[in-house]
Amino acid sequence: MIHIVLFEPEIPSNTGNIIRLCANTGAKLHLVEPLGFELEDKKLKRAGLDYHEWAQLKIWPSLQPCLDELKALGVEAIFPLTTKGQHSPFDSNLNRNVAFLFGPETRGLPEEVRMSFPFEHWLRLPMQPESRSLNLSNSVAVMIYEAWRQQGFQQ
Repeated sequence: MIHIVLFEPEIPSNTGNIIRLCANTGAKLHLVEPLGFELEDKKLKRAGLDYHEWAQLKIWPSLQPCLDELKALGVEAIFPLTTKGQHSPFDSNLNRNVAFLFGPETRGLPEEVRMSFPFEHWLRLPMQPESRSLNLSNSVAVMIYEAWRQQGFQQ
């Protein structure tokens, strides 16, 4: 199983795209409040089309209960995605029950959140050295497909 955790997402269309992506890949989506939009936002619904009913989505009031639930579900590793990371997901073992943690679009994961995970779990998507960041929904797509590829595209 692949879990996607969006910590305080801000842009409804990104989250809508991710809902659609999760519905089509079987990944479970976790949204950690506060959200920068309402779940009834028309941009969120438009980006997610009619996939909302097919997505496995849970909303959390804070990060810790979400992390506790992931551990209870047998998630073996939680990987924060950050430009501060030194490890590539393409060199990491994702062929197991995993979760990927993404920060808000405008500021990324706060330092105190990053620091609560082992440094060797911090992942960074490759990009040009002068680049600051990638779009959130694109980053989630890359991670889901790399993990799913390593897992043999199992249902």
